Amino acid sequence: MKEPLTRGLIYFSLLLLAGVTNVSAQRIAKYGADFLSGGVGARALGMGGAYVAVADDASAGYWNPAGLNQIDSPEFAYMHAERFAGVVSFDYAGLAWPLSDRSTIGISFYRSGVNDIKNTLDAWDAARNQPKPNPEDFITSFSAADYAFFFGYGRTVSRKLTIGFTGKIIRRSIGNFADAWGYSMDVGVQYRSGALALGLNLQDITTMLQSWSINRDALINIRDVFGDDLPEGGTELILPVARLGSAYTIGSEKNRLTLALDVDVAFDGQQVNAFNMGDVSFHPRAGVEYVYMEKVALRAGLSRIQSSRANGLDITPAVGAGFKIKQLQFDYGFGDFSGLVSELGYSHRISVQFTLASSRYKRPGTE
Repeated sequence: MKEPLTRGLIYFSLLLLAGVTNVSAQRIAKYGADFLSGGVGARALGMGGAYVAVADDASAGYWNPAGLNQIDSPEFAYMHAERFAGVVSFDYAGLAWPLSDRSTIGISFYRSGVNDIKNTLDAWDAARNQPKPNPEDFITSFSAADYAFFFGYGRTVSRKLTIGFTGKIIRRSIGNFADAWGYSMDVGVQYRSGALALGLNLQDITTMLQSWSINRDALINIRDVFGDDLPEGGTELILPVARLGSAYTIGSEKNRLTLALDVDVAFDGQQVNAFNMGDVSFHPRAGVEYVYMEKVALRAGLSRIQSSRANGLDITPAVGAGFKIKQLQFDYGFGDFSGLVSELGYSHRISVQFTLASSRYKRPGTE
């Protein structure tokens, strides 16, 4: 299963290089930062990613930076996930730290990559149109990896309202063939009144710029793929996405049920598999979480609800569970990364969160 998937990812990488052909041109990239679109935190993903209004932990730097100010003590979080039947690995680490009674900072790091891709370009003798003698001596390996660093800040405006922002730096690389840098910023708001919570995260509000550099020398051996028109690099623009969230919580600390509904509003012209009005597309998510005694949690959600003419309504479910032991919280999320009828496999998400609950580090003004 992994070998054809790996070949497909290599071909996709080469097509990506072929698409960036003009140094001076800027083009809209519908999936330019798609490695981040899967979300972080097994708790949030077990709820189908309906977390913009719920976000109240270290992962808020991703979902909604305004939620950073919901924590009362420093938190550290880590998540590992496998995608596409284990071919793609994804890792996330985040830290949130209260600065004062009204503000919190958060930093987080992300890596998504395909490792140990075999590079057979040097093993082919183009002049004779056949492999070189002892071709295995010329086979090397490389990785196609994407990295992101987020710096977030959340602040309380009033008893019910918090705001925040996240500055983002993106680094992408395809072996020694190409690499890119990207920069952007998110702005978030959360409003909480009793059982109701509302959230808004304006993702890439500044429009993310990704500037690609191409190592043409490394591509000389694949002129048969590109001909004489080798990629030259260029700049991609990733348009903003408005992520709207709502949540309603009933019960008490002993038994608590939270219902959440999010909708992402994108402006990049996705039409094939999304509810849309022209170039504006809508991506809904829904989730539910039941918590018993603040120790055990059960979760379920719909991470993707979309429609296409070819397949009709396509719904991707997710489930999860979690338990807490003193300052440690363990969460697991299970979801079908590419739809129930896909052969690309399921996605397992495992995350752990540690809360530094010592009174020395608690937010000023909290008991």
